[in-house]
Amino acid sequence: MSHKLLEAVEKSSLKSEVPHFEVGDTVDVHTKILEGDKERIQIFTGTVIARSGGGTREMFTVRRIVAGEGVER
Repeated sequence: MSHKLLEAVEKSSLKSEVPHFEVGDTVDVHTKILEGDKERIQIFTGTVIARSGGGTREMFTVRRIVAGEGVER
Protein backbone atom coordinates (compact mmCIF):
# COMPACT_ATOMS: atom_id res chain seq x y z
CA MET A 1 0.00 0.00 0.00
CA SER A 2 2.67 2.54 0.98
CA HIS A 3 4.69 1.67 -2.14
CA LYS A 4 1.78 2.69 -4.38
CA LEU A 5 1.29 5.90 -2.40
CA LEU A 6 4.98 6.74 -2.75
CA GLU A 7 4.83 6.14 -6.52
CA ALA A 8 1.77 8.41 -6.82
CA VAL A 9 3.48 11.23 -4.93
CA GLU A 10 6.67 10.87 -7.00
CA LYS A 11 4.72 10.83 -10.26
CA SER A 12 2.80 13.99 -9.36
CA SER A 13 6.01 15.93 -8.69
CA LEU A 14 8.04 14.74 -11.71
CA LYS A 15 9.16 17.21 -14.33
CA SER A 16 8.28 16.39 -17.92
CA GLU A 17 11.80 17.15 -19.17
CA VAL A 18 14.86 16.19 -17.12
CA PRO A 19 18.07 17.89 -18.29
CA HIS A 20 20.93 15.63 -19.38
CA PHE A 21 24.25 16.18 -17.57
CA GLU A 22 27.37 14.18 -16.77
CA VAL A 23 30.15 14.23 -14.17
CA GLY A 24 32.40 17.20 -14.95
CA ASP A 25 29.61 19.45 -16.22
CA THR A 26 28.96 22.83 -14.59
CA VAL A 27 25.36 23.13 -13.39
CA ASP A 28 23.11 25.56 -11.50
CA VAL A 29 21.11 23.98 -8.67
CA HIS A 30 18.04 25.99 -7.59
CA THR A 31 16.96 25.36 -4.00
CA LYS A 32 13.77 26.70 -2.43
CA ILE A 33 14.54 28.20 1.00
CA LEU A 34 11.72 28.78 3.52
CA GLU A 35 12.49 31.35 6.23
CA GLY A 36 9.50 31.94 8.46
CA ASP A 37 6.73 33.14 6.16
CA LYS A 38 9.16 34.11 3.37
CA GLU A 39 10.28 31.94 0.48
CA ARG A 40 13.26 32.47 -1.83
CA ILE A 41 15.29 30.59 -4.41
CA GLN A 42 19.02 30.09 -3.80
CA ILE A 43 21.20 29.21 -6.81
CA PHE A 44 24.31 27.07 -6.26
CA THR A 45 26.65 26.91 -9.28
CA GLY A 46 29.31 24.21 -9.34
CA THR A 47 30.81 21.16 -11.01
CA VAL A 48 29.13 17.75 -10.83
CA ILE A 49 31.58 15.40 -9.09
CA ALA A 50 29.40 12.32 -8.49
CA ARG A 51 26.15 10.64 -9.53
CA SER A 52 24.45 7.68 -7.90
CA GLY A 53 21.18 5.85 -8.19
CA GLY A 54 18.91 6.04 -11.17
CA GLY A 55 15.57 7.21 -12.44
CA THR A 56 13.57 9.47 -10.15
CA ARG A 57 15.76 8.59 -7.17
CA GLU A 58 19.06 9.60 -8.73
CA MET A 59 21.33 11.80 -6.62
CA PHE A 60 24.26 13.96 -7.65
CA THR A 61 26.93 15.98 -5.83
CA VAL A 62 27.95 19.47 -6.94
CA ARG A 63 31.17 21.11 -5.72
CA ARG A 64 32.43 24.68 -5.90
CA ILE A 65 35.24 26.64 -4.28
CA VAL A 66 34.23 29.49 -1.94
CA ALA A 67 36.96 31.59 -0.29
CA GLY A 68 39.51 28.83 -0.93
CA GLU A 69 37.35 26.08 0.61
CA GLY A 70 35.47 23.34 -1.23
CA VAL A 71 31.69 23.37 -0.69
CA GLU A 72 29.50 20.43 -1.74
CA ARG A 73 25.77 20.01 -2.04
